[in-house]
Amino acid sequence: MADLLILGVIVAIGLLYVADRAVQARVQVRRLRRMSERLAAAAAKTEEQQAERRAADAASAELTSVMPAINLRPPVALPGRTANGEPPQD
Repeated sequence: MADLLILGVIVAIGLLYVADRAVQARVQVRRLRRMSERLAAAAAKTEEQQAERRAADAASAELTSVMPAINLRPPVALPGRTANGEPPQD
């Protein structure tokens, strides 16, 4: 009788161990699935941002090809004038 009780306890411990491992595996799968979904969403957002940046760069390049002086800085002062716009005093 004691042998059956010991065998029953050993089997119960084995079943509890297997059940615990199964629960942990399900939790791990769920965690990995959520991480994968977040990663896919982040990758899609990054691709969208890169497409917007490429479109903005292309639009900027087209604009500067039409108006090449758009990137030039204006002079600090006109020739023959000071910075505040008055003629130089000799």
